[in-house]
Amino acid sequence: MQSTLYPKCVLRGLATTTAIAAIAWATPGLAQESEDPPAAGDQVAANPNAIIVTARRRSETLQNTPVAITAIQPAALEAKGTLDIGDLQGTAPNLLITQQPTGSATANISIRGIAFADVEKSFDPAVGIYVDGVYIGTSTGQYLDFFDIESIEVLRGPQGTLFGRNTIAGVISIRRTKPTMEFGAKVETTVGSFGTWGMRGVLNVPIIEGELGVKFFEFHQQTDGYMRDGFTGQRLNSSNSENFGLAVRYNPSATFDATLTLERQDQTSKPYFASAMVPGDAFCGFVPPGACGGNLTDDLYTAYKVAEHSGFYKADGVTLDMEVGLGAVTVNSITSYRDSDESFYADFGTAGLFIAQRPQTYEQFSQELRFAGDLFGGFDYVAGLYYFESDYELDQSTFVFGAPAGGIGVIGHSESYAAFLDFNWEVFQDVRLSGGGRYTKDKKEYEFPLILSDSVKKSWSKFTPKLTIDWRPTPDMMLYGTWSRGYRSGGFSGRAGTPFSAQTPYDPETVDSFELGAKTEWLNGRGTFNVAGFYTDYKNIQQSTVITADNAQGNETIVVNAAGAKIKGVEADMSFEPLDGLNFSAAVGYTDSKFNGFIIGQPITRPDATIFLQQLDYSDVDPIFAPKWTLSLNGSYTIPVGEADVTLSAGYRYLAEYDQQIAPDPALYGALLAQDFSATPFVVPQNDPRVRSDAQNLLDASISAQVPMNDSGAMANFSLFVRNLLDDRGPSFAFAVAAYPNLWHYGVPREPRFWGASAGFEF
Repeated sequence: MQSTLYPKCVLRGLATTTAIAAIAWATPGLAQESEDPPAAGDQVAANPNAIIVTARRRSETLQNTPVAITAIQPAALEAKGTLDIGDLQGTAPNLLITQQPTGSATANISIRGIAFADVEKSFDPAVGIYVDGVYIGTSTGQYLDFFDIESIEVLRGPQGTLFGRNTIAGVISIRRTKPTMEFGAKVETTVGSFGTWGMRGVLNVPIIEGELGVKFFEFHQQTDGYMRDGFTGQRLNSSNSENFGLAVRYNPSATFDATLTLERQDQTSKPYFASAMVPGDAFCGFVPPGACGGNLTDDLYTAYKVAEHSGFYKADGVTLDMEVGLGAVTVNSITSYRDSDESFYADFGTAGLFIAQRPQTYEQFSQELRFAGDLFGGFDYVAGLYYFESDYELDQSTFVFGAPAGGIGVIGHSESYAAFLDFNWEVFQDVRLSGGGRYTKDKKEYEFPLILSDSVKKSWSKFTPKLTIDWRPTPDMMLYGTWSRGYRSGGFSGRAGTPFSAQTPYDPETVDSFELGAKTEWLNGRGTFNVAGFYTDYKNIQQSTVITADNAQGNETIVVNAAGAKIKGVEADMSFEPLDGLNFSAAVGYTDSKFNGFIIGQPITRPDATIFLQQLDYSDVDPIFAPKWTLSLNGSYTIPVGEADVTLSAGYRYLAEYDQQIAPDPALYGALLAQDFSATPFVVPQNDPRVRSDAQNLLDASISAQVPMNDSGAMANFSLFVRNLLDDRGPSFAFAVAAYPNLWHYGVPREPRFWGASAGFEF
């Protein structure tokens, strides 16, 4: 793709960088004279166990932040052999994370029943993933490897004021460690089931002790996969991932800190999908006997390989994060550029009947400039400007029954501008009023050269306010109430296969969320209990659906605005340390969501191949990725054994069943044909049962040891772990292609029982 994004972003980034550097250089007196106590310093002094979070772009203790937030301790994830972001699933209330297997490093993420599950870069995620303060603009690239993590924060509910558009469900903020500017290293190797092997390392090298340093990092992970070929028994779904780079940090004083990070993500894979077809699906009579009529548990671990599949994803990124203290004002600048090149060639569970090849490129640039400080006693603020730009190009080729069946070509460009303000005002003693707003303007333009001669474009704008009041009746309790609005940009259907669908934009969706919560501490900070209840009014929901179409593929994926939904729920989490070294934590979430007036038109094909258009009413089906219950229970106990510390850990996660796609039950086909065309919408009472993930009971356990290597603090680390100890099997991903008639279904199983061991050292 020939794009002007890179040179434009370099100029903008250089301009911002130069301005910030000039400010820092021109104000050395302020830099030397300013005091910089941590914002949460007094609370940390009162409770050394306090957890510091940056959910509101300022440092605060978790218990003093009037936001529904879960701070996940990286050490707990490392103990159970956590490899990627998917292992966060269930650790926070109402949080669901699965891998989207039709794209490389792609995540489907849902918080409080709000999700958008699609691999296309024309679509915006509903949950914002931020890595070191940088927004990842597509679901591709969000399925991240985990190592060298400093903090993970899951913010639930709309976060539009501080984090911007496309955060209507919430935000997952991940921060990696900064260069320490002291000599040190952390190295770990892991082996496990299914030919899994990994090596991860971080090396810190000082250039000027305490002022300038470099951190090198390298993560490698490979596996043979846990699916089998139905013909040969060969293992399928192998993958090989690399993530490497360096970060340079310059921190000459307490009021200037800059980190430049250069990195690359490189993944190769051989993706395969299992068939979930049953008699009645159009492709069922053409596949091998074992590929039609199987179950959704053990049979999903078998695929029928007829060609060598391949996938690769390569992404390069550069980020410059700077902070300058100017006395009463602190200025932060985050400049980031990221590009990716990927290709995906696979049969979608049809034993060679439907194969797609999807090469595409993507690049994004973002610039955020923030100003923070105290306006007067008891009033602090964060204000800023934000710019985001992206370009992508997709050229998909499709083969049906071995013959070329056309494809999809799309070139997309988007821009977004925003200005925001967030404040805290202590109106009375122990009573704060917080709030603010963000104004966003989005522009999108698309070309569909295979079906349209001209480009299509549209722009949208939105103001997203937030208002919170919190009260501390005692030093150990905070009560709060919040109203916030979230906004997700409109767009065009990136996989449209007909001129009408390509030219028809879908509108933005909005969320109005009301939340009441309480945060409490007890036993001198050894225990916490937080609870929140929420009600969400979700309007103009963007819903991706696959319909039959009069084109070479016979179907197309479009996005429509599915009226609205009402979502309500309760969530709670607690932590408790009754004794030194003994820790318990728990989280529970309940979500009740229901569509309101979800009616769309869909082409229906009769057995004689004639087509009629029928209104289908999906109001009674379950929204996708919205389990009613999530539950997690975790415990760990650290025991001194000689000079070593041995830790026993166990964790249980429960996820209620949930649907993964709006796909009408094929059993209703006969009733629909009997009605034929009618002006009265046909009521669809449920989704196809095959797109439903069953309830999951996931039990993880580990035993780990830290052994001193010398008197200088060097440690050797050893761990034995098992994930999914109960070997709970079922679909991780399931998808129905077209409806009335159904063409075929396919899926991917979740990870079965996995044993592993790791060893490493750090100093």
